[in-house]
Amino acid sequence: MASVSIKKIPITRVNNQEVTDTTDALAMEEPLEIRLEYGPENERKVQNVSVTMRTPGNDAELATGFLFTEGIIKSKAEIADVGYCFIACAENRENVIQVNLVPGIVPDLHNTERNFYTTSSCGVCGKGSINAIRTVSAFTQQEKHQIVVNAELLYNLPVILQHHQAIFADTGALHASALFNLKGELQLVREDVGRHNALDKLIGASLNHNHLPLDNSILLLSGRASFELIQKAAMAGVQIIAAVGAPSSLAVELAEEFNITLTGFLRNKRFNIYTAAHRILLPAYEITN
Repeated sequence: MASVSIKKIPITRVNNQEVTDTTDALAMEEPLEIRLEYGPENERKVQNVSVTMRTPGNDAELATGFLFTEGIIKSKAEIADVGYCFIACAENRENVIQVNLVPGIVPDLHNTERNFYTTSSCGVCGKGSINAIRTVSAFTQQEKHQIVVNAELLYNLPVILQHHQAIFADTGALHASALFNLKGELQLVREDVGRHNALDKLIGASLNHNHLPLDNSILLLSGRASFELIQKAAMAGVQIIAAVGAPSSLAVELAEEFNITLTGFLRNKRFNIYTAAHRILLPAYEITN
């Protein structure tokens, strides 16, 4: 993945009085058009669903994860195949990906209401309304089994993730989403210039391997926790989310609505618990004002 996700360019580096001609590694950012083919065998339709700015790599996971977290498809069984530019493309074949649904499957496109463009920093900017992004997952309707993790376990997760962020180590410019089991062992990690893309890739990979719902996993976000990331995590059945950065107010409201344990500012052996604190086993403490 690193070879297609990193671009090296010549630069001039200035360090105090020293000037050096060298090269620098940059995280790639290119548009990906996601197309959807569906309908009866003799009446197939192709629809452009979204264009997202992403880091090339794991594009099939990104496309399937996006369609699932948006509620457009409900399961892996609805997908016949995924590939680059099934229909004629004049150029940039690698930047157009098409998801073909099983004949007879009708995708739920009613609530997408997109302008068919999302930036790497915002995955819901094209949405038409708040109601359209409050997507409901079948997993949120299920009765959740009780899971509990130790606070000490959470402290170690960002350090483990840093050791597995290969592209970030080279560029310093990518977000990551990672899944850990309840023992604190890393299960899966995906990187992207867009935080929502990284999570869609992660959920897409989990969908492809029939690992949903992710109700026995801890989701770690390398940056802040936004509304869209909580919504995507809820779609995948996640019960515990830990973010290195801060959550937004709307993210906290959504986590509370779906009974998701949300922590933020997870670094240097500290974190804040914003919702559903009952899933975190805390050390004995005294309440201070």
